[in-house]
Amino acid sequence: MPENPEPTAVRVPKYYLVKKEILALIAGLAPGTPVPTERELAARFATSRTTVRQAIAELVVDGRLARTQGSGTFVAQPKLMVVRPLTSFSQDLQSEGWHPGSIVLDISEVPASAEAAERLQVSPGTLVHRVERLRTAVDEPIAHEVALLPGPLPDLAGQLAAHSSLYRTLHEAYDITIATAEDTIETVLADPVTADLLGVETGLPLLLINRTGWDPDGHTVEWSVGRFRGDRFRFVSRQRLD
Repeated sequence: MPENPEPTAVRVPKYYLVKKEILALIAGLAPGTPVPTERELAARFATSRTTVRQAIAELVVDGRLARTQGSGTFVAQPKLMVVRPLTSFSQDLQSEGWHPGSIVLDISEVPASAEAAERLQVSPGTLVHRVERLRTAVDEPIAHEVALLPGPLPDLAGQLAAHSSLYRTLHEAYDITIATAEDTIETVLADPVTADLLGVETGLPLLLINRTGWDPDGHTVEWSVGRFRGDRFRFVSRQRLD
């Protein structure tokens, strides 16, 4: 029987080694601290700027560094962690000690597309309410969200402005309670429009979250699509198994 061969050495890419060096360099630094330029890092680690640029790009995706066009690269804020029971975005951030915010981009009535009609259990072409918002934490754009809501919701714009939270608005202004919700989460890359809204680079990984919400009687009362920054957000699902 032949002897077992020696394990083959794994070839570690140069940019990965530089990435580890940068992580060591920024360890313990406060969020917002500027890091050296690509030229300076290339000289420090005796490598090319292309290699440094690749290492920094991965650290931005990982949420360890943040790039601001025209200003440079900085140590990033820690990722926001959201545990997903049946809660709203505002409740999620408040539970983690963050100050949630929301910028309303559009509130209108639109005909339900075939997909929206199926999700909301209405006939195609039925007018539904469309609420488009930019969700923020500490005044930083975190997510772009579009919610579609069926049924008569008079003065939705005024009520949302008065109550801030969409779920609170539905409950307090229209006596609509979301009792059950289903979230579907997948990854997508930021297109130019979404990237511009969130202030990130095109191609940044995002978490795409489709949520359908039902009232206690099983009627669909919400279908929302949110695109959350992958460099600033992580979701944790906690369940109790009987």
